[in-house]
Amino acid sequence: MNLLEIGETIKKLRKERGYSQEELAKMANISRPTLSKLENGLLAKVSLATFLNILRILGHDIEIVPFNPFKRE
Repeated sequence: MNLLEIGETIKKLRKERGYSQEELAKMANISRPTLSKLENGLLAKVSLATFLNILRILGHDIEIVPFNPFKRE
């Protein structure tokens, strides 16, 4: 998934929940322009904590699975 797809997903979920950009940004403790850039795939430097917080607010979560290329099975 690339930045644009992530942003489009956040935008879709935000609209499904009936939140404006201003409302979601305030709940996530970020600025509205930052959220706008994120939704449009223009913001690459967003902390994982911020991203996870936005997803939590929107009622979603992701599972992060560590990858170890040196692990032998």
